[in-house]
Amino acid sequence: MVRITGVLAILVSLYIALYFSNPNALDWSTIQDVGNRQGRLGITTLGVGVLIITGAIDLSIGSVIGLASVSFGYLIEKRHMNPYLAFAAVVWGGLIIGMIHGLLITQLQLQPFLVTLCGLFVYRGLTRLVWDNTVGLNSIKTGNPDAAAAIDQLRWIFIGKDARGELLFPAEFIWLLGMALIIGLLLHFSIYGRYCYAIGYNEQASRYAGIRTTRFRFAGFVICSGLAAFSGVLLLLDLGSVMPSNSGEGEELFAITGAVLGGCSLRGGEGTVVGMIFGAMVLKVLDPLIVFAEFPDAAQKAIVGLTLLFGTLADEFFRRRATRRG
Repeated sequence: MVRITGVLAILVSLYIALYFSNPNALDWSTIQDVGNRQGRLGITTLGVGVLIITGAIDLSIGSVIGLASVSFGYLIEKRHMNPYLAFAAVVWGGLIIGMIHGLLITQLQLQPFLVTLCGLFVYRGLTRLVWDNTVGLNSIKTGNPDAAAAIDQLRWIFIGKDARGELLFPAEFIWLLGMALIIGLLLHFSIYGRYCYAIGYNEQASRYAGIRTTRFRFAGFVICSGLAAFSGVLLLLDLGSVMPSNSGEGEELFAITGAVLGGCSLRGGEGTVVGMIFGAMVLKVLDPLIVFAEFPDAAQKAIVGLTLLFGTLADEFFRRRATRRG
């Protein structure tokens, strides 16, 4: 609770700073755009957070997002697949990637760090093999007129944009809330969640207690990669075009940072869904703040790192004060 209060205070402070940087920064169009960005990162962060709670980590998420976004466009434009089927196929592909990670780590006892680091390079390479040019929705619709209506429908359902690309409502944030509800029920109100926390807190003790630790950690990898693939499709639908060379690049760092900022301990066994959402929201408020406050773009990652450090220090301060009070 202390960590959630702390990250919420940071979030409110950033919105206030955004307002004072430029009163027009909090107009409705900006709020919707920021909400969508928060929604997409939040969905990825939920998957990462579940995995971190079990005591594991996935460094390949950014490359999975890139592969998913490019594959979605490739299946429609080059394979003439129905956009709805392409959407489902890409998400299933993400789930399969999670299964591969889970099997390598739980059955062959390989380190998650090593397996997913290899995945980071493998999926980025596959992305460039699938398609080496810019993937754009306009060119896809021009080359496949029959798919245009379905693409526009998907864009409205998942992004909240009309056929002209105008944002009508922050659909990605609504999807984040829906998925957070499901993940929250799973983590905080089910046996699965209790076992995940137990495994992350002490895997060996959990195994002695009869918990099938490999099964739960395997499920964590599947959830993480599946949500990353889903986020990759959202990326193309939202931006309208992506590059195979950098699509989704660095998203793993933002998702892990959001989860940690929201209270997930990299040692495992700690974290809440509410904290993950707030952590992801903090990072995406920084983007417009950097623009409106006219910070140099090159300072973005430094500001993200300092925000995480400040959040960690604040958390440690409140944790120690709560301990002293008993």
